[in-house]
Amino acid sequence: MLRAVIFAPLLFLLVLFALSNPQVVHLGLWPTDVIVDLPLSIAILLSMATAFVVGSLLLWLSAVAARLRARRAESAVKMLEKQVAELKKRVATQSASTDLVLSPPS
Repeated sequence: MLRAVIFAPLLFLLVLFALSNPQVVHLGLWPTDVIVDLPLSIAILLSMATAFVVGSLLLWLSAVAARLRARRAESAVKMLEKQVAELKKRVATQSASTDLVLSPPS
């Protein structure tokens, strides 16, 4: 329901934009002789869609790098927690053996 509330006005604006800009533009690719005739609205919407896809890919790639760093940090934390637990055991064992040696005979 919320999607319809958000997307209906956007779709309405896109349709109005497309209907308001029917002029034909000639798009060419410079080093080649490729020329495409498109309505202005389609040309603008295609360029916006292309920019959106490229931006999304760049954002996704940076998120992948961040997730990789997070995984490495988590594994380092687990390793360090394991080392702390081992050191605590070692200290507890040594203090227990020291208590036995230092305690006076009864």
